[in-house]
Amino acid sequence: MAKAFAECRRVLREDGIGSVVFAHKSTEGWEALLGGLIQGGWTITGSWPIATERPGRLRSQESAALAPSVHLVCRPRHNNAGIGDWGQVLRELPKRVADWMTRLQEEGVRGADLVFACIGPALEIFSRHTKVVDAEEREIPLGGDPEAHEAHLRGYLAYVWEVVGRAALEEVLGTVESRARNGAAGALEEDARLTALFLWTLQTTTQEAEPVSSTDDDEEHSETDEEDEDDAPTSKKKGLSLPFDVARQFAQPLGIHLDAWEGRCIETEKGIVRLIPVLDRAEQLFGQDGAEAVADRLEKHRAGPMQGYLPGMEPEEQAQRVPIKGRKRTGAANVSDESLRNHRGATTLDHVHAAMLMQSAGRANALRALITSKTQRGPDFLRLANALSALYPKDSDEKRLLDAMLLAVPR
Repeated sequence: MAKAFAECRRVLREDGIGSVVFAHKSTEGWEALLGGLIQGGWTITGSWPIATERPGRLRSQESAALAPSVHLVCRPRHNNAGIGDWGQVLRELPKRVADWMTRLQEEGVRGADLVFACIGPALEIFSRHTKVVDAEEREIPLGGDPEAHEAHLRGYLAYVWEVVGRAALEEVLGTVESRARNGAAGALEEDARLTALFLWTLQTTTQEAEPVSSTDDDEEHSETDEEDEDDAPTSKKKGLSLPFDVARQFAQPLGIHLDAWEGRCIETEKGIVRLIPVLDRAEQLFGQDGAEAVADRLEKHRAGPMQGYLPGMEPEEQAQRVPIKGRKRTGAANVSDESLRNHRGATTLDHVHAAMLMQSAGRANALRALITSKTQRGPDFLRLANALSALYPKDSDEKRLLDAMLLAVPR
C-alpha cells in the first residue's frame, strides 16, 4: 500500500489533492491504510463521511457497520517537512478533535461514522512531519500496543481513540466521567461509562438508518452483505454489538476493564462484543427469587431504608456463584466469583436496569420505592437514566422501558 500511494504521490502535482475512499470497521484496517499513506509521502488534511451504502443492508443492523464511506482528503507532504515534536503534537490533538467533532455533529454525523471521520484531522497533525519523535529522540509510530504506557510503544492512534472517547463521555455523561480512570471519586462506575460509550458509538448518522432488530426471517442479502457477514457471529442474538477491537480501543485508555464486565453487562463471542439486553438480566439482578419477590419486599419497606445492593449483586462476603441466564432460547452463562470480585455490589447501571425491569413487570409501587430511594441518595441514578434514554435507539425495548420508567419519577 505504501508503494501504491508513493506512486500516486509521484504523479500528482505539488498543489494537487488526493482522495481515498475507505469504509472499514476494524482499527487494524485503518492503521494499515493510514500507515501506507504516511509512508507514501502524504499528509491527511480532512475526512468526510459520505453515504454510499443502502441504509437497510442486513450487516448494518444493530452493529457498528459504517453507514457512509469515509473520504480521506490528502495532499503531498513537502520533502522538507522536517521532524515533529511529540509534545507539541499531543498538545494540539484534543482541540483539533474537539473542533472537528463539533463540526461533524452539526452536520448530523454520529457514532462510528463520527469516530472514523475524526481520524483525518487528527492525522494532519501527525502526518505533516516526516516523523515524530519524543524528548529522547524515539520515533512515535502510528500504531502500536494500546496497553502500553509509553508513547513510542503505544502509538499515535491509541491517543486519538482516547481523545475521541473522552470527548464522547463528556458529551453524554459529563466532565467527571470523561476524566475518570478506574474508580475515580464522583464518577459513575465503569459499566455505566462502558454502556454509554457503546451506545454513543452505535448512533447512526441518518435518522432513517436507526438500528432495528434482525431476525432469522431476514432473507434479503446482497453480495456485499455476504462478504461482510464472514466475521459476524453465526447466531443472531438480541443485543447491540460492536467489534471487539473497537470496544477495546475505547475502553483501555479510559480505564475500563472489559473482562471485569464479561457476562454481567456484555458478552464477547467470535470477535464481537454484545450489550446484554436489559430483559435478559432479570435473574442476574434479582436472583433466583425473581423480580416479583424483590418488588414485594420493596413495597413492604417503602418507609424504611433500602439495602444498597440488589439480591443478585451481593457484597463479596455473602456472594455465591450467580448463574446469569438469558431468555430460555438464549441459554445460560456462568460467571465466577473471581471475575466479579471487585464488582459484585450493585452499580448505578444495575439499579437503572432493575427499575426498567420493574416497569416491564408493572410493579408501580415497587418502582416508585426504588426510584425514591436512589434519587434521595444523589443525582447519579437520574443522570444516567436520562443519558441512556438519549442514546438508546428510538425503537428499542430499552428506550421504551426507560422512558416509561422516567415518567414514574416524582416531580
